[in-house]
Amino acid sequence: MVKPLSFKGDKKPKKRKHHEVSQARTDDDASPNVNPGDDDSWTMPADGTELTGPTVIVLPTIPPTCLASDPNGNIFASQLENMVEGEPKTAEPHSVQQVWVASRVAGMAPDEISFKGSHGGYLSCDQYGILGAKREARGREENFIVDTTVDEDGRSWFQLRTAASKAKSKPEEQKYITAATENATKKEADVKEVDDDGSQASKRVSISLRGDGEPFSADTHVVLRMQTRFKPQTAETREAARVKEKIGRKELEASAGRQLTDEEAKRLKRAHKAGDLQEALLDVRAKAKHDKYA
Repeated sequence: MVKPLSFKGDKKPKKRKHHEVSQARTDDDASPNVNPGDDDSWTMPADGTELTGPTVIVLPTIPPTCLASDPNGNIFASQLENMVEGEPKTAEPHSVQQVWVASRVAGMAPDEISFKGSHGGYLSCDQYGILGAKREARGREENFIVDTTVDEDGRSWFQLRTAASKAKSKPEEQKYITAATENATKKEADVKEVDDDGSQASKRVSISLRGDGEPFSADTHVVLRMQTRFKPQTAETREAARVKEKIGRKELEASAGRQLTDEEAKRLKRAHKAGDLQEALLDVRAKAKHDKYA
């Protein structure tokens, strides 16, 4: 079942409490309270093959923006609000217009991918580098290729190769989504900023979005953010999750500093699966001190 997108600041719906007495669960049938399918956090894919599901395309602009589309299929740069200390690689969306659903279908090349906007149109780029999102069917112009590149400082970035690239073109001839930031100045009487010559002016940021950017331009470097629950699990992450789910009684008693009763061991194992082991251990230690001095 596909869950609706949620954003920071949204109020979570209250769950009704059921007062019926449920059957006590044993260690074997106890399940963790945290469901991986409920994880609505955002992360970065390791490479283009991992990219799937809700995606944010963060553009190399100042201030940080992301690729967005309106209900008419027009493409624009939408300013980001949810970031940690202004770092684009921690960005999260605050509007559905900023979210694209990345997907692949049969017949597409293994390295090709499409991005569907919130209004139903697919992100596209024609041979002239014009971007849009007005078509509800995929074609060559709606297919993109996720490339990786490294800048002069050794940092890795993604690039989105577009249909403006000619077939069988050389690497230096390929074209990418580009976002160029330009500062424009507009004279206004109600602006408080004053230039050196005494005139008042306000600075506006103009962002040019196209799909024919040069491969070696920093304006083509983008950050891709995807929901964590859609990121494929590797063998290492699956093994780490499996190890985390299991913990022995001896380990629990060593952490508690004493022997545990059967009921305490069961409660601590359930807390370990739910990620609340440390709090449960504090309760057990506090109870032991209380019993000692009672």
